[in-house]
Amino acid sequence: MLRLRFVLLACCCLTGLRADDFGARYDALRAAATPAQLYTFLYALPKGGDLHNHFGGANRAEWMWAVLTDPTRNGGDTFYARERFAAAPDAIAATARHHTVRQATYDQLSPAVQREYVALTAMTAAERRGWLDGFRLDAPGEGRDVFFDDHWPRLGDINDNPHVRFELLAENIKAFAAEGLRYLELQFGVTGLHHNDLTPLSDDEALALLEARLARPDVADTGLVVRFQEMVLRFAPDAEAELAKTYAWVDAHRDRWVAINMAGIEENGHGYPLRFLETYRRLRAQYPTLPLSIHAGEMDSPDRNIRETLLLGASRIGHGLNLLGDPETLLLLQHSDRTLIEINLISNRLLEYVPDLDRHPFPELLRTGVPVCLNTDDRGMWDSNLTDEYYTAVTHYNLSWAELVALGRNSLTHAFVEEPTKARLLADYDAAVTAFEQRFAAGSVADALALLDDVAPVTYGYGHRNWGFPFAEVSR
Repeated sequence: MLRLRFVLLACCCLTGLRADDFGARYDALRAAATPAQLYTFLYALPKGGDLHNHFGGANRAEWMWAVLTDPTRNGGDTFYARERFAAAPDAIAATARHHTVRQATYDQLSPAVQREYVALTAMTAAERRGWLDGFRLDAPGEGRDVFFDDHWPRLGDINDNPHVRFELLAENIKAFAAEGLRYLELQFGVTGLHHNDLTPLSDDEALALLEARLARPDVADTGLVVRFQEMVLRFAPDAEAELAKTYAWVDAHRDRWVAINMAGIEENGHGYPLRFLETYRRLRAQYPTLPLSIHAGEMDSPDRNIRETLLLGASRIGHGLNLLGDPETLLLLQHSDRTLIEINLISNRLLEYVPDLDRHPFPELLRTGVPVCLNTDDRGMWDSNLTDEYYTAVTHYNLSWAELVALGRNSLTHAFVEEPTKARLLADYDAAVTAFEQRFAAGSVADALALLDDVAPVTYGYGHRNWGFPFAEVSR
């Protein structure tokens, strides 16, 4: 046992030395790289996991359009969006514009309302552009209110169709795998789905369709490990009952579902953490432990929500933005490796919680010992990817090579995946980082930067708008 400990300590020391050695090379590469080359380098960088990801907000508008207009991918359904109004357009609520429904829902509308809906396949070019833009936060003046009040209601029936839901899941998996991700933990459910005639799918039917889609070669061959969380809307009137149902579901499906999450805008005070303390204690008396990752501290002002969310049993905190305003809890987390803060830089900027990212708490948390990782949150509605998060972090906070590697490792160390798979993912990540270092350590700095010519990075609207990158907007 003593010999094993010595070997492990030696390996850890060598890993640290190796990271430090490449750190100087990384600094030289950063200094010499153009912004586009730095982005390409980070796109090729091996990454750990994306742990904070709302599936409903993760789907790019172009992906949704492609699936909704292709009957071979959407189960033979037809989709309509509300685009043509009898009243003056400025008299129509923003939430009504682009509201999207399935054929069976459309058939139930009155003739007058049907005339305001247009089949996606019959839209004009201008209507299509408007529909696409209606699902992303990309215009001046858009922010938190547009996101919460307009974008989500517009989704309508999109995620009610199981074929659409699972095709969009496949698009996410393929895009993340292309960025070098190893593990994806989505807030994703399969209950409450409906056939084209709106009769409900049973849970067994939905699970069978899900597993069949994940088994197809385009997804399976990516090698990306995928697990799910079930999410409870915490400010709902019946949130305690929903939490109990969700707990039972996850307990019964632990092969795919690994955790409970609670979300919902914190400004709505009805979802305060202590509301659920007795419910969680009752559930823990009934079921073996389930991990909890709960949104907390996504607020403009200090409060005790993070501390009280830890009391619920959470071992991961989503956002944690106002943690610096609670020094006692900050000190607790600085001296404990148990709790990870899931950082979402682009989300926090676009939703105006941290409009000036130079004032974000991320670097203070990172550099005072609080475990953190980078995540995409609602990447489809930001029109962004995980590389955008890394590029934002590197350019705003001067991240070192050791810090970049630690972010990926933290995401896997704190993943809720089963332990044998976690060990494999960590070993694979370490090996990939070593190979990456060796590749870019060879030759001169100019030689290393020339290797980036063989990388085909992908960026979307966020990268185009904010940095002017010329890279293609493709799914993979």
